[in-house]
Amino acid sequence: MKSAIIAALIGSAAAFAPAQTGKATTALNAFENEVGAQPPLGCFDPLGLLDDADQERFDRLRYVELKHG
Repeated sequence: MKSAIIAALIGSAAAFAPAQTGKATTALNAFENEVGAQPPLGCFDPLGLLDDADQERFDRLRYVELKHG
């Protein structure tokens, strides 16, 4: 019984420990010189739509953004 309580306490304490994650890299450096990219954010893409995008995909998304607001 005591070991079950101790195990539950250790498990619940581990839930609040910070996660060890590696530094994520993105390919947004290709669009840093576009209109609308401002420091300190640069090219703001919170949904990751430009992660593996080329210039044609970026231009298409920019066109749709301007068209629909």
